[in-house]
Amino acid sequence: MLDLLLKLGAFLVAIIVLVTVHEFGHFWVARRLGVKVLRFSIGFGRPLLTWRRRADPTEYVIAAIPAGGYVKMLDEREEPVPEAELGQAFNRQRLWVRSAIVVAGPAFNFLFAFLLYWLLFMAGESGLKPEIGEVVPQSIAADAGFESGDLVLAVEDRPTPTWSAVWLSTLAEGIGGDDLSIRVQRPDGSERVRVLDGGRLAGIEPSQGFLDAIGLQRASPRIPAVIGELIPGEPAAEAGLEVGDRVLQIDGAEVSDWQTLVEAVQTRPDHVLRLTIERGAERMTLSIRPRLVEAQGQVSGRIGAGVLYPEDLLAEQEVWVNYGPIDAAAQAGRRVVDVSVLTLQIVGKMLIGTASVENISSPIGIANAAGQTASYGVASFVQFLALLSLSLGLINLFPIPVLDGGHLLYFAIEGVIGRPLSEGVQQQGQRIGIALLVSLMALAFYVDITRFLN
Repeated sequence: MLDLLLKLGAFLVAIIVLVTVHEFGHFWVARRLGVKVLRFSIGFGRPLLTWRRRADPTEYVIAAIPAGGYVKMLDEREEPVPEAELGQAFNRQRLWVRSAIVVAGPAFNFLFAFLLYWLLFMAGESGLKPEIGEVVPQSIAADAGFESGDLVLAVEDRPTPTWSAVWLSTLAEGIGGDDLSIRVQRPDGSERVRVLDGGRLAGIEPSQGFLDAIGLQRASPRIPAVIGELIPGEPAAEAGLEVGDRVLQIDGAEVSDWQTLVEAVQTRPDHVLRLTIERGAERMTLSIRPRLVEAQGQVSGRIGAGVLYPEDLLAEQEVWVNYGPIDAAAQAGRRVVDVSVLTLQIVGKMLIGTASVENISSPIGIANAAGQTASYGVASFVQFLALLSLSLGLINLFPIPVLDGGHLLYFAIEGVIGRPLSEGVQQQGQRIGIALLVSLMALAFYVDITRFLN
């Protein structure tokens, strides 16, 4: 229940903040360019709170449905306008004024994302050292000569101080299909340049698993095979294992780390295993039979035990990165460009069928992501807000009637033919735009529900 409330609360905060930023862009530019704003509403439906400021013609509203917002401007197409106020009507403005007002909403979303990234880069962020562990045999990375122990220094001209920077830079530079140069440092201090085949990179689904698909895995510290959790009724608890026990051997073979224990258990379901364990200063031997489990057509063994993570497990793997105001601004600008271009490339790949629709999310997926990032801390949630703000800005620029991009499309046509499109044509475009958005939202809900059920 608490998890659901966290997701719902984080989702509402994200939507309200980003909608306010977006609509404030329209509002602020309209006022500066002499257009009268009648209402600034956050949310739709029945007003919950309404107020006016002295000598301010705008009514400010917080409405019941926090799924968006709007700025209502004086416009002859919606209601009669007194002759004295015709100069303040939106429809009477020059083309560049109307265009500036419309584009201001998405522009403020981009500026807001830039500001958030700038603050994050100045405050600093922790990450994991970009050291390569296993290189999958016969993979793109293996063919490029990557080796375990390579420390990634840069992707093309982009420094990569953390593993997440390696992922973003590789994805941003590699999705276009060009060969990708990655500079690494070997354990002996020498530097090498590995080149990934661009043709093979282009065929990889752009996702969180991009580096895995290339064949690169981050180096992980060895975790001791110490029992940290037992599930009642499962083989480990029934065999007499206790929290704190360290597994030394399985059937006489040395157990060097937790992964070795997991692999031994998973590959021998329903077989009796003899475990040599260390409990305090005492050594003893226990017999255990992993329970056979089947998932997604795969059979494996399970004993119902969890690992005890050492407190300083990631201390040697963690790095801290922060920048001064100028460098942080440069990094923030590059992040905004990277994420925007990457988003457009993924959308393009989805349209031509070379990327999965799994990349889209409905409010269900957004709420889940909001709750998860909020649970990780303020920095993670702020980063999520920046990403969502960029997505909102980009989506609104798509040339679909109903969206800001649709209005800009109408204005572009007006600029070419020298007159506005007829009301009938614009209304037909609105219907098509609504149908497209409803279809897209239905697809997004289907994807998220399917993902949840699986």
